[in-house]
Amino acid sequence: MLFKNLLFLVLFLPQLVCANATIPDEILPPSENIAFLTLHAKGDQIYQCSLSTGVFMWQLKAPDARLYDDVGHIVGSHYAGPIWEYKEGARVVGKVVEKVNLAPDTAISWLLVQIVSHKGAGLLTDVSFINRINTTGGLSPLTGCNSNHLGLEKRSPYTADYIFYAKP
Repeated sequence: MLFKNLLFLVLFLPQLVCANATIPDEILPPSENIAFLTLHAKGDQIYQCSLSTGVFMWQLKAPDARLYDDVGHIVGSHYAGPIWEYKEGARVVGKVVEKVNLAPDTAISWLLVQIVSHKGAGLLTDVSFINRINTTGGLSPLTGCNSNHLGLEKRSPYTADYIFYAKP
């Protein structure tokens, strides 16, 4: 039944999967995966000042974003894990397998994320990969991380499109 719903989305609602971007080959999922949903994210990348091998640096702690459909309704969230959760409760946890820095001075990387676990039933039940594309902002702070700020968190606003893929 879920595959029939995915097939309907792919065949009859192409605006859901069209993110208006050419995805670089390096971050394309394996060819047997079909894009069935695109959601727009707006939120923050949360960075924490930490000490690593004697150097103070801002390290990514977690995303914190709302996910929107193509008409601007909030349909889910994206948070630490990284986790994507849809409004009916289904959620997926992923791991980054590849990234491309298209605009390293102005935006976070575009990603290919492989799904490593699922929870709940619903639209995300069969998701196998996710692309993060069309990013704006979200970069780590340039200053303010030293011994006086160890553990401090800063938020960096970002937007992105997330394309969800499943195997037929």
